[in-house]
Amino acid sequence: MNVKYLQGQVALITGASKGIGLSIAQAFAEAGAKVIISSRDQGVLDEVAATMRTKGLEVWGIACHVAKMDALELLVQQTIEKFGQIDILVNNAATNPVFGPIQETSLDAFDKIMQVNVKAPFQLMRLCYPYLKLSSNPSIINISSVGGISPEAGLGIYSVSKAALISLTKACAKEWGMDQIRVNAICPGLIKTKFSEALWSNEPILKSVIKNLSIKRMGEPDEIAAAALYFASPMAKYTTGSVITADGGLTI
Repeated sequence: MNVKYLQGQVALITGASKGIGLSIAQAFAEAGAKVIISSRDQGVLDEVAATMRTKGLEVWGIACHVAKMDALELLVQQTIEKFGQIDILVNNAATNPVFGPIQETSLDAFDKIMQVNVKAPFQLMRLCYPYLKLSSNPSIINISSVGGISPEAGLGIYSVSKAALISLTKACAKEWGMDQIRVNAICPGLIKTKFSEALWSNEPILKSVIKNLSIKRMGEPDEIAAAALYFASPMAKYTTGSVITADGGLTI
């Protein structure tokens, strides 16, 4: 990406040491942004960021366990100490510790899913809000899922959490528009990442999913990054509360 749409901007991305988050980080950095990538493992983040800096990209890692509210506060504090601003927030970190019927989902699993997939984005948006208000191009991008639009069998509570994230996106877009803060969501389908490996590495499941796709293949992380780059860029200055599906036609 040669066009510096995000020159002078600072982006904070959770769940960004691999997969979709890492692809978004690379796209943003190539577009001129200074990027903070976050995940739980500082060593992995340091390695990833160092590799990206050898390519001339401005990327640094700050470890954070998003389920811990004090860790989120520290993440924002350290980002501000590093760069003095936050212009773009991408809530990509997510979890799904269970696969199976809803009635077999424990309360502990329910709480963990909601803590990471809903409460953490909610709190991180609140923490970043004062800094986003000061930006000339403030943007929040929440990575939801097609499951948030049409619940997926075996992923019931995960789907519920992603539906809640879509609703949270719209609620914040409604209230924060007066501050020119744009809040949008992307709903990926089956993307070839470590997070979804249990699905695409199972040949019968993969064939079943692909059978229902207009585009007869899995998606790649950089195809989600392209949608995120649009939402983050000045091209989307009149776009807020939007939900884009990038699912190969699954939800048609």
